[in-house]
Amino acid sequence: MKENLIKLIKNTKSEYFQFPVVAIIECHDGTLFNGVNIETSSPAAGVCAERCALYSAIANGYTKKDFKALHIAAASCEIVYPCMICRQALIDYCPKDLDIVLYDLDSDNIVHTNIDELTPHSFSEEDL
Repeated sequence: MKENLIKLIKNTKSEYFQFPVVAIIECHDGTLFNGVNIETSSPAAGVCAERCALYSAIANGYTKKDFKALHIAAASCEIVYPCMICRQALIDYCPKDLDIVLYDLDSDNIVHTNIDELTPHSFSEEDL
């Protein structure tokens, strides 16, 4: 998957903050949905790679039960974690045990986590 993430970096739109991030949602049926961050001059109008991939999968009819893993990397080559807005989207649309795989593109360093580990005491549909 790391090679796919490396190829995807060139598709980011990160001219404003120079922080390219890529993500791939992997589904149980083997389907992959790519996501890249798309920055704008107004940060709130852009979208993170994680949500780009997730929303693409949802737009194609995939649901919480279909998601196997989320793979994430940044051009900074260090491990990066999803922002809080992305974490909320993941809480709402992914299983809590979703394998979230974070890659350091300059080394073999890989971190596995999941939504429960990233967001203890989260607010979700269960709280409504």
